[in-house]
Amino acid sequence: MWGGRKLGSSGDWFLRVVGPGGRNTKAARPLISSAVYVKNQLGSTLQIKPGVFNEYRTMWFKSYRTTFSCLNRIKSFRYPWARLYSTSQTTVDSGEVKTFLALAHKWWDEQGVYAPLHSMNDLRVPFIRDNLLKTIPNHQPGKPLFGMKILDVGCGGGLLTEPLGRLGASVIGIDPVDENIKTAQCHKSFDPVLDKRIEYRVCSLEEIVEETAETFDAVVASEVVEHVIDLETFLQCCCQVLKPGGSLFITTINKTQLSYALGIVFSEQIAGIVPKGTHTWEKFVSPETLESILESNGLSVQTVVGMLYNPFSGYWHWSENTSLHYAVHAVKSRVQEHPTSAEFVLKGETEELQANACTNPAVHEELKK
Repeated sequence: MWGGRKLGSSGDWFLRVVGPGGRNTKAARPLISSAVYVKNQLGSTLQIKPGVFNEYRTMWFKSYRTTFSCLNRIKSFRYPWARLYSTSQTTVDSGEVKTFLALAHKWWDEQGVYAPLHSMNDLRVPFIRDNLLKTIPNHQPGKPLFGMKILDVGCGGGLLTEPLGRLGASVIGIDPVDENIKTAQCHKSFDPVLDKRIEYRVCSLEEIVEETAETFDAVVASEVVEHVIDLETFLQCCCQVLKPGGSLFITTINKTQLSYALGIVFSEQIAGIVPKGTHTWEKFVSPETLESILESNGLSVQTVVGMLYNPFSGYWHWSENTSLHYAVHAVKSRVQEHPTSAEFVLKGETEELQANACTNPAVHEELKK
């Protein structure tokens, strides 16, 4: 066993190993490297200097504090390459993905479940083209949108992406459903011109918002906002990828009793115009709510116009009534120019005069002049 006692006047402590019967045994290997063996009349002893132990103890506590300091720094450290919106903040609804995954092979069947979207191009393509032409001073015949960079969010099989590409625009179509993008890529491969102008990606909008910030002249979200789970985040991302002065185009369904009766009960459950479960009424949004969110993100709404679909003829037409479908065109405000140094000086002088006017009647009279 281990035993110890204080010997001499120096105050040093001695440890010795005592075997069975009280006999001295060979001392064990010391735990501290600076300990020394000392010979005396009682046998071999292990001497530990208090000063050395204190140094060791001090060193141990310093190491302890350093370790926890590093851990705290690691905990609070933010990786510079982290996205603005993590995958936990995605606007993609996994339930919606499953619905569209089952229909991915039907996108280009003009008589199938996507027939209303095919005929909607008769309205939405000119709506996008004409509003963008207002911002282009000169355009090429046959390619009026040449030089424009457009992002088609929730492009599906490319029903709207391809017409925009044929107008001369450079278009990126994104969709979270892998099978949708495969269908879109396969269809555009038959046209060599479109193959050069259109790029497809399997991703959500928030996944590319940082790398494409202020990149696009126009963002199109047609029949998309009624399928996302976080509308405000989605619209904020739309604003971030737009250039100053860029245009956002949205077509969606109003949140009214009429839209529930015709858009869900009749279209899905009775007539079968669209598959059951395609829409959720709670996700529909009114023009007023949509405009409020857009304006809070620096987008000015230019146009809100109603759209009506005739299931018997299979055609769409514009309407003043927005209680069912409607289209929106909004423009991102341009970045304000920074004031010059002269403007700063003038502003400072004006503020100083206004401050002095409170205490000096003469200055107050001067400001009135």
